Amino acid sequence: MSDIEIRDDRQAGRLEAFGSGGGEVVGHIQYFVLESPERALVPVHTIVEPAHEGQGIAGSLARELYRIAAAEGIPVAPLCPYVVKWAERHPDEAPAAAPELLDAAKRWLAAHPEGF
Repeated sequence: MSDIEIRDDRQAGRLEAFGSGGGEVVGHIQYFVLESPERALVPVHTIVEPAHEGQGIAGSLARELYRIAAAEGIPVAPLCPYVVKWAERHPDEAPAAAPELLDAAKRWLAAHPEGF
């Protein structure tokens, strides 16, 4: 994997991976914070710039999102297909979200599609 730095821009709803030197965003997960029925991080899209694909950046972003959620004591309710697949491959790092929480996240996204 390449040398990247990951930063959480909670206000923008983006977990960003910066390339070596820290200047260029090489990938990101776009997410929102669900507040009800419980607080959760909800990843919607994972994007890695084409020139940086195949370097483990998306996996590093997914791992960091779950690490942040664990540190905050909240679940991740993944809607992003990449994060769903990553979580299936890493159940020890990515606890499954309750079906009710995933349904609530889908309803929230359907009601707030702007920016996604």
